[in-house]
Amino acid sequence: MNLNPGEVWLADLGIAAKTRPVVIVSRHDLDPPRALAIYVPLTTQYRDSSYEVILPRLRFLDRDSIANVQGIGSIPTVRLESKLGRLPDDVMLKIKQAILFALDL
Repeated sequence: MNLNPGEVWLADLGIAAKTRPVVIVSRHDLDPPRALAIYVPLTTQYRDSSYEVILPRLRFLDRDSIANVQGIGSIPTVRLESKLGRLPDDVMLKIKQAILFALDL
């Protein structure tokens, strides 16, 4: 599976037998050593923290959403069920900055 940063996918995260939207933050790699993707989960709960990025209203999401970089993780690509869309570049820049903050890089 060929993934690109900024893509939003519906993923089976193994939480209460439901799928959740996630944004792919792994680098684009034509030949990754493992079939894993690094993601940031999207949520609807805003806690006004530096670990969150408020997303603009997106036509492919049914409600206002926030990227929660504290929830960063990896997932086997087979658990990515369907591509929903792509985040604008300026939003991805904010997510990258939040990741830098969260990981103290």
